[in-house]
Amino acid sequence: VQLQACGGGLVQAGGSLRLSCAVSRNIFSFNVVGWYRQAPGQERELVATITTTGNTNYSDSVKGRFTISRDISKNTLYLRLNSLKPEDTAVYYCNANRGFIENFWGQGTLVTVSS
Repeated sequence: VQLQACGGGLVQAGGSLRLSCAVSRNIFSFNVVGWYRQAPGQERELVATITTTGNTNYSDSVKGRFTISRDISKNTLYLRLNSLKPEDTAVYYCNANRGFIENFWGQGTLVTVSS
């Protein structure tokens, strides 16, 4: 399974971006798909996830600013990032998980927010 993320870039604080992650297999074959991020010198952390039933979960730091969504027909996962802050600067990774059976990561896309 391949996950191809794109959409990162350099943006000013307060700006917006949309990240995309194309999954090479039916998204519904996974229990949960989502986005994580890793800032320099920090651990990878959860940003947002969405289950097969459409339940979403967000970290407190992005709640109300970021929106996770998916296009089933394209097997593509999205993350809309609004009201970006310098502390959102990180490499963003998409993830597809089926419990202990399968867990796949995309290659990451860099988001840099300037103040």
